[in-house]
Amino acid sequence: MLRYAALILLILLIGLQLKLWTGAGGVRDVDSLRQTVAQTKRENEELKARNEALAAEVRDLKEGRAAIEERARSELGLIKPGETFYQIVEPSAAAPAPTPQQK
Repeated sequence: MLRYAALILLILLIGLQLKLWTGAGGVRDVDSLRQTVAQTKRENEELKARNEALAAEVRDLKEGRAAIEERARSELGLIKPGETFYQIVEPSAAAPAPTPQQK
């Protein structure tokens, strides 16, 4: 009788181990969830840093004229009266350089 009880307990232990390692909610699922949580935390940190940068930019635009002026100059190409605008154009990679014969 004791042998049967030990055999039943051994079979039960093997069944529980299989469920633990391969079943739903087992070690694999927990590891997968941990990886998902870690990735979500990384994404949240990146988004938090982006939000803080955007909030700082909004504060600058609300409070300071320097940020507005810098944006107007860089994005709209505006200049102040009396200033001279110089634009430097880099040669494109698609256009071949002139050869000595073409000069």
